[in-house]
Amino acid sequence: MNYEIENKSDKGRNNFIIKEIKIMEQNKEEIEIIEIEVFAKERKPVPKQKHYRIRIDKELKVVEQATITGKEILALVGKTPQQYNLYQHFHKAQTEIVPPEKVVDLTAPGVERFTTMKIENTEG
Repeated sequence: MNYEIENKSDKGRNNFIIKEIKIMEQNKEEIEIIEIEVFAKERKPVPKQKHYRIRIDKELKVVEQATITGKEILALVGKTPQQYNLYQHFHKAQTEIVPPEKVVDLTAPGVERFTTMKIENTEG
């Protein structure tokens, strides 16, 4: 698939939605991609039934569903729950660990980004 990304702006002001053109078999389908990190920082409600761009560590990934498990988020950046912990960051510096089986709602208020941390083996 080829992607052509066009930033939507209004007099220099970002509208927080990226328009993405998906080219499939000579047909163009326009898809709105919601930047959840920007919506959280601006304290705006995240629209449902869209595509969502999330930040995992320093990588930006687009997902097509509003809910996703911790294991699926790790897989987006090539990591596994056996080797890495996943943390969800909320607006105002709140952080919580996301177990692999936990379902994360990307449209929930304050969801900002995710980070991973390698699990260290400690022998007692």
